[in-house]
Amino acid sequence: MAEHNFDVVILGGGSGGYAAALRSAQLGKSVALIEKDKLGGTCLHRGCIPTKALLHSAEVADVTRESAAYGVNAEFQSIDMTAVNKYRDGIVDKLFKGLTGLVSSKNITVINGEGRLTGPKSITVNGDVYTGQNIVLASGSYSRSLPGLEIGGRVITSEQALQMDFVPNKVLVLGGGVIGVEFASIWKSFGADVTIIEGLPHLVPNEDESVSKGLERAFRKRGIDFKLGVRFSGVEQHENGVIVSLEDGTRLEGELLLVAVGRGPNTAGLGYDEQGVAMDRGFVLTNERLQTSIPGVYAAGDIVPGLQLAHRGFQQGIFIAEEIAGLKPAVIDESGIPKVTYCEPEVASVGLSEAKAKETYGADNVSVYEYNLGGNGKSQILGTAGFIKLVRRNNGPVVGVHMIGSRVGEQIGEAQLIVNWEAYPEDVATLVHAHPTMNEAIGEAHLALAGKPLHAHA
Repeated sequence: MAEHNFDVVILGGGSGGYAAALRSAQLGKSVALIEKDKLGGTCLHRGCIPTKALLHSAEVADVTRESAAYGVNAEFQSIDMTAVNKYRDGIVDKLFKGLTGLVSSKNITVINGEGRLTGPKSITVNGDVYTGQNIVLASGSYSRSLPGLEIGGRVITSEQALQMDFVPNKVLVLGGGVIGVEFASIWKSFGADVTIIEGLPHLVPNEDESVSKGLERAFRKRGIDFKLGVRFSGVEQHENGVIVSLEDGTRLEGELLLVAVGRGPNTAGLGYDEQGVAMDRGFVLTNERLQTSIPGVYAAGDIVPGLQLAHRGFQQGIFIAEEIAGLKPAVIDESGIPKVTYCEPEVASVGLSEAKAKETYGADNVSVYEYNLGGNGKSQILGTAGFIKLVRRNNGPVVGVHMIGSRVGEQIGEAQLIVNWEAYPEDVATLVHAHPTMNEAIGEAHLALAGKPLHAHA
């Protein structure tokens, strides 16, 4: 059994792990990066990137159907899933090659295999021991199910949904969060009949309530059905489909059931608890500086309680590398992390919801403003409806930005600067926003909140 020593040993080559590896190497550390599958992890291979590729194909399908409205004579015929999947795989392969090339050009030893924490500073892979002065746990997440709900046959998770070579006629989606509404959106655009089942009172229940209601209106208009505030009780499979029962006695039929009830931490059997790493329901507990209960052992990404987002893991990986190198990086503020849901229409937000801001600062100390995209030229050109909602502390900064509409995910960059740099509406109102862009809707919303509305009824 060989032993290998490094400054930093990282378990997991997803967004958190590879970011920690690249930044550590940049800072002159010797790095071992252990990955049992492919560099890039869930995000690149089974999550963000392939899903967004399908969503782009879905957008093309919708635009083709509506082409006559733009004076273009085109005919929508069908979806060729083989070609869609080839397009998706081409994007993933190109990004994967770029990432592996980048990692191999640095002082990073990549070990392919399943790693296990076998000592406070040791990870064993294929019988070899890799010891680090510092360890980074970044083992990611898996698609969860509900107790007693077996995945298999016609009951699938997002991993199987991404690999499908046909468009189902009728599909049921269990879970109205990000993954559920994105797949519902894809399948509807591809021509399927879709029903979402969500136990909470709203779709995308982690978003500001007005955005959730806006998405429900838009989905209703698109013909996507949903059952809200009613819990799943069981599913029966038969030769041609599934029958789902809800607790209120409703029975729904479909060809498939997509289980999209969230992601669980991938920590079972990896030796974390045996080595004394403090855990809670499978998650690894850390302090605000992402150190676990064992000094010199850090954790990043989906195994750390909080938002399960690739860009959060990526930022945490950079933070840990800088922390190990003694650079004392600023603590990452979770409420300042932007979130985007890429269904049609898109949803994007950063900072506090109206309800959370009122709970934090008091109802009398918070103002909100909604700017309707109906007043935005580029939104009219694109044919999208929606709004930008601002939440501010009275006589203080903007603490939340919440958006719904086609492509609003591309606007989150400025929104997260506004919230994280604690800008006042008056600060943003003086900045010039290019015309005609959807981006100027952010400028207009801040003009209105600063008391000088122009293209807005305030």
